[in-house]
Amino acid sequence: MEKLSVIIPAYNEERYIGKVIPKVIKANSLGLAKEIIVVDDGSRDNTEEIVTKIFKKKIKGVEFKYLKKKNGGKGSAIRRGLKEITGDVVIIQDADLEYDPNEYALLLRPIIDGDADVVFGSRFMGDRPHRVLFFWHMVGNNLLTLVSNMFTNLNLTDMETGYKMFSAKIAKRLTIKENRFGMEPEFTAKIAKMKARVFEVGISYHGRSYDEGKKIGIKDAFEALVCIFKYNLF
Repeated sequence: MEKLSVIIPAYNEERYIGKVIPKVIKANSLGLAKEIIVVDDGSRDNTEEIVTKIFKKKIKGVEFKYLKKKNGGKGSAIRRGLKEITGDVVIIQDADLEYDPNEYALLLRPIIDGDADVVFGSRFMGDRPHRVLFFWHMVGNNLLTLVSNMFTNLNLTDMETGYKMFSAKIAKRLTIKENRFGMEPEFTAKIAKMKARVFEVGISYHGRSYDEGKKIGIKDAFEALVCIFKYNLF
């Protein structure tokens, strides 16, 4: 393995995008070069200006790609980014720094060692620090994970996690149809049907409040539930 592709979907993330990209650049990728693909999902703030300024720099072992598209949601941004990857391994990195790029090595190890095809970073296992936020979000996440596990027969603790790392082999077989956050249960259902080898590792979580720009809500939870049935049964 030679390269890690990092897909960063971003929508109006001027507050954080200039912080997350340098962290991705510096992150320990266990010797793999990096390909950083920012998919701007129709931002109306200064996201584009910040990203293009950073991407003008030449950094050894790091490739940059900036893609701008009409607003369509996280799933649509990831779908666009997957068309551009050239790496051996792929990770989805949210632009808001809720997930820490310094933990790439934790997710990479099972894949590099040849044990896993897909690694989920779980916010609900291990002893790494977690910001205390919303009780009902936790309940919703646990319920969605439970229902998803019932259909996929996986024993995940955090199906809805934003940290999903997978091999290019899986990426080539994967077609994401959902445009918004429904892509999380869709992804899980599809890799289960592929009989992919799935690992889960504990990660830290620096969640943000709605005042800080969090976008997911109760509507997305219902959408995720529908997607669990949709992609597991049909």
